[in-house]
Amino acid sequence: MAALGGTLASIVLTTQVAGPLVAQEADKATVYEQLDLFGDIFERIRGQYVEEVDEGKLIEAAINGMLTSLDPHSSYLAPDAFDDMRVQTRGEFGGLGIEVTQEEGFIKVVSPIDGTPAFDAGVQAGDFITHVDGESVLGLTLDDAVDKMRGPVGSEIIITIVREGAEEPFDLSIIRDTIKLTAARVRMEGDTVVLRVTTFNDQTYDNMADGLKKAVEDAGGMDKVNGFVLDLRNNPGGLLTQAIEVSDAFLDKGEIVSTRGRNPQDSERFNAEPGDLAEGKPMVVLINGGSASASEIVTGALQDHRRAIIVGTKSFGKGSVQTVIPLRGEGGAMRLTTARYYTPSGRSIQALGISPDIVVAQPRPTPKEEGEDDAAAKRGRSEADLRGAISNDSMTEDEKRVLEAEQEKAEEAAKLREDDYQLAYAIDILKGLSAIAAAE
Repeated sequence: MAALGGTLASIVLTTQVAGPLVAQEADKATVYEQLDLFGDIFERIRGQYVEEVDEGKLIEAAINGMLTSLDPHSSYLAPDAFDDMRVQTRGEFGGLGIEVTQEEGFIKVVSPIDGTPAFDAGVQAGDFITHVDGESVLGLTLDDAVDKMRGPVGSEIIITIVREGAEEPFDLSIIRDTIKLTAARVRMEGDTVVLRVTTFNDQTYDNMADGLKKAVEDAGGMDKVNGFVLDLRNNPGGLLTQAIEVSDAFLDKGEIVSTRGRNPQDSERFNAEPGDLAEGKPMVVLINGGSASASEIVTGALQDHRRAIIVGTKSFGKGSVQTVIPLRGEGGAMRLTTARYYTPSGRSIQALGISPDIVVAQPRPTPKEEGEDDAAAKRGRSEADLRGAISNDSMTEDEKRVLEAEQEKAEEAAKLREDDYQLAYAIDILKGLSAIAAAE
């Protein structure tokens, strides 16, 4: 029995060890066969294609094809494209000023960047670019299509747009320019500080923090501020490190984001450190379909920690992390999706996006009727307009002037609704929260 037991144990042990080894050898043989197949095809193309081919470009196309088959965000970066990417993260580059991805073979605009030629020409988040200078982009890789849109500063490009709600495709003429990004702009709207963050590059946190500090000082101190609006609409994302810093700027503690790769040991968790630039004042974050990646990290962190009310429309839904890996040789690199990111509550945003707490769409401008007078339309009749109306004797002249100033302020705020309804809505929320806090 002992001998039999030993034999059985040996059989089991042999099966457990030899089985995986046999499978690994079979997989390895299959991989080598496929590499031989690639070599055969490469030689056939090089020797028999109707025209002489550039061998380097052929290899480069094969590499890029392998990467782009994985997902829309993995790709090969040739040396010049790698240089362009590094310049872009520093905040200045040449082009149209749009962040794009690829969907169903066409180029989809994630978002135009504020103040760029594309933004000024009317390109919108969600637009599909089908042709560049009359040539179809169908079948091109994302990088090839982007190359077609690049060109000398001052040169003209005509892109064909397909837009939801538009009956026919239409052309836009754009003059290429040097894109100089101010990553964050800060201004006051009444008693509210508006932080407009357009991208996440090396300058983002510093731009935002400096602007916030100056705005609060100009307002007369934090006591004079009723809250903050963080405007991330049409922000296509950027550096993960900057998204973490911007989130940390408004959180005192807790997780900001976690990334989980293929191997558990590659997972990372990033936590907030003490210190809130807004000193606990109420916050509203504005998002839309052009808010992606790093924007969604910030939004998800502030939403999960109940630090801000999220207003707008559902975000883009890019919940993956790309690592740029420099390659040996001519100075190119590989952009490879290496992880997914998760909000503090464990949500993955990939392909789902972030749903706002309050859904507020930006209404399309309505054409004004011919001869319509805005002032007359808004001006209503009141008791004071009636002939012989009794005057108000309960207020001093000073009190009347204060009331009139407040009414003018309210009218100015109302004008904002015509220019930017979503932002006006966010500011109204902060006014309401401020009024409740004062009553308490």
